[in-house]
Amino acid sequence: MSGDTGSLLNRDTLSAIKALDDVLAKLKSLPDDLSFVVDGNPIYLLAQHYFAQHGIYFDIHQVIGLTNDDPVSEEHRPLKEIIERLNRTFKRSYRTTCGFKSSAGSLAFINLFVAYFNFLRPHSALEKKVPVIIPELNDLPHMPARWGKLIELAQDHILELQQCA
Repeated sequence: MSGDTGSLLNRDTLSAIKALDDVLAKLKSLPDDLSFVVDGNPIYLLAQHYFAQHGIYFDIHQVIGLTNDDPVSEEHRPLKEIIERLNRTFKRSYRTTCGFKSSAGSLAFINLFVAYFNFLRPHSALEKKVPVIIPELNDLPHMPARWGKLIELAQDHILELQQCA
């Protein structure tokens, strides 16, 4: 998405294309059976058409509504529910901020939320474990110590990358 936070707020075809392109760019190679589970917004079908015009093919599974009225929704609803729970958690965290004065502030908030959600926050679905376990954080006594160590590890990683460049 190349830092264009304005497009993150829109639910239009260009935003869908950018979002799917961001995912595709992270794949080393495209699997033959690639598919995306999305909501009922038709922008994803238009994005699928755009990529097909450029030789990139994947399936779109649209989970529509709140009930399983069709076989696709019945099969793929658990995946959509995972995303909806993530959205609820993010919104609950965001509400306390009263908004941001700049896109840099919102990006910083998102980065900190992602770090917290993936590396520090225990998840009930994972038996109260964090999704990404970092051994250096395991024996630290409290959250401030874990945050400090996570920041230190990130700084060390950035310095290593700079030395390799």
